[in-house]
Amino acid sequence: MSKRNWALVAATLVSIIYGVTFTIAKDVMPKYVQPFGFISMRVGGSMILFWLIAPFFSSEKIQKQDFPRIIAAAFFGVALNMLTFFKGLSYTSPIMGAVLMVTTPMIVLVLSAILMKEKMQSRKVVGLLLGLAGTITLILYGKSMVNAPNASLGNLLVFINAVSYGFYLIIVKKLMDKYNAFAFVKWIYTFGFLMVLPFGWSEFQAIDFANLPVDIIWKIGFVVVFSTFLTYLLNLVSMRELKPTIVAVFIYLQPLFATIFALALGKDQLTFVKIISAVLIFVGVYLVTIKVKSD
Repeated sequence: MSKRNWALVAATLVSIIYGVTFTIAKDVMPKYVQPFGFISMRVGGSMILFWLIAPFFSSEKIQKQDFPRIIAAAFFGVALNMLTFFKGLSYTSPIMGAVLMVTTPMIVLVLSAILMKEKMQSRKVVGLLLGLAGTITLILYGKSMVNAPNASLGNLLVFINAVSYGFYLIIVKKLMDKYNAFAFVKWIYTFGFLMVLPFGWSEFQAIDFANLPVDIIWKIGFVVVFSTFLTYLLNLVSMRELKPTIVAVFIYLQPLFATIFALALGKDQLTFVKIISAVLIFVGVYLVTIKVKSD
């Protein structure tokens, strides 16, 4: 299989893991762990894992002039990205949060055109719009807009999260082109951990570790190891071969895989609207990811 196909597989696996994570994280937060405390655990745990395994894969030294880019990647891809999303969800409804999150591919397309001079091909624009239509239909259909104590602030924070992730994808692309991912990802998470710790320390201290149920401990472990550490690695693998716009479009698959997982557990029902939404998403992702001579 070609490197590009491996990159597409990696991006798909990320969407599957995130889709499963929506259900698992709900069991942990906020009953056992508060959001910012959970972020501190995710980032801190992943930082330790990256420092432990990095020496086995790379001995490259980062040049001093690249640390500002790494710090920027940590800010946009870890700290601002996670903090605004979790805080935003606490103010707005999960449905509006999910809808705003899937605007990311369109934001990345615009940022790539402005910052990287990437051509806005009509095929990709149509694909992004189809995927967006399918995803929003899937998220909105049959859902209520309740549980939004401060919807406008929450929506703004989730939108900042989407823009932040778009900037991260573009910033980290240049690091990918220069270094082995293991050479710099440990630094991204180290700086990211230092940035999120002031926000999450009090909530982390409040966790009653002695009385956490075993299944909750396993779920926390899943989110740290798979939903944070592994997905970050897989995203970097996909970014080595794919443009930021293509990596971003896989966000459309996350609500789809979340729905499939819920169906498998018997927590959701298959409907005609969901089938149509799935078709639109797959067609949209196909149009963006298909390789043609002009790419």
